[in-house]
Amino acid sequence: MACQNPFDGLAEFLAVANRQSVRKAALDLEVTPGAVSQALQKLERRLGTPLFHRTTRRISLTEAGEALMAEVAPAAEAIEASLVQASGASQEPSGTLKLIVERLAVPFVIEPVLPDFCAAWPKVKVDITISNRHHDFMAGGYDAGIIIGPYIAQDMIAVRLSPHFHWAVFGSPEYFRKHGRPMAPADLARHNCIRFRRPEKGDIYRWEFLKNGQNLSIEPTGPVTVNDGELMQRLAARGQGLIYSSTYHASHRVAAGQLEPVLLDYSPGTDGLFLYFTKAAQSQPKLRAFIDACSELRRSSAD
Repeated sequence: MACQNPFDGLAEFLAVANRQSVRKAALDLEVTPGAVSQALQKLERRLGTPLFHRTTRRISLTEAGEALMAEVAPAAEAIEASLVQASGASQEPSGTLKLIVERLAVPFVIEPVLPDFCAAWPKVKVDITISNRHHDFMAGGYDAGIIIGPYIAQDMIAVRLSPHFHWAVFGSPEYFRKHGRPMAPADLARHNCIRFRRPEKGDIYRWEFLKNGQNLSIEPTGPVTVNDGELMQRLAARGQGLIYSSTYHASHRVAAGQLEPVLLDYSPGTDGLFLYFTKAAQSQPKLRAFIDACSELRRSSAD
């Protein structure tokens, strides 16, 4: 009788656990859903315990499945990284680089980096999703993401792409001449504020401040609400009202004299844009080439 391969069913288990779908896992593995289900059943019989809760609408890990995932996933990433490093060390970057990108990064990172990157590596195709919500990074099959630092999962590797920046209130010189400057967050109640509706969540973003060591959030009031940061800044530059943004995002218009920051003394702290990716992905030639391109942009911007 042949010995049981201890790795039988683990690829299917990891794929279903990551995708939370037998059908999507089957597409990733390029097999039929039936083959995936059969492999899972064999693994569960071998272990003597169910690994998934199954309903007609969803599939989720049992306690035993979560324990197995915690043990197996890091080992699988290490194996994948070793294989990628062994096979890709001398390869020219190629394939599709799939990125999920915070909208703030588009004018400051993607637009300046992409033309030279594509010219340097013509065998690499770039697939970019613009989104401020990155919770489905693994399920979406992304190679890397760009997002504001505090939202990066702790198990990711991060490379800084921007200088430290602050959050502040901005208005045009014309607006401040007509309506005066708020001197404290409480003064905002007497000003026209351009409200920002977060595209993914649909709620109104509350403006955040730090006062006497305590966090303070204010829901702005005003007649205009938008769901696009660029439109928000354009309206503010025309004197439509005050906005809440980062000193990084508003830097071009501040330099041009179109916007001026206020309430910087109440800024809740510093942030930054980061490129992030898993340990397993970092040795891919296509990703290494993109990391180098972003790092070169960072160095040239600092000069």
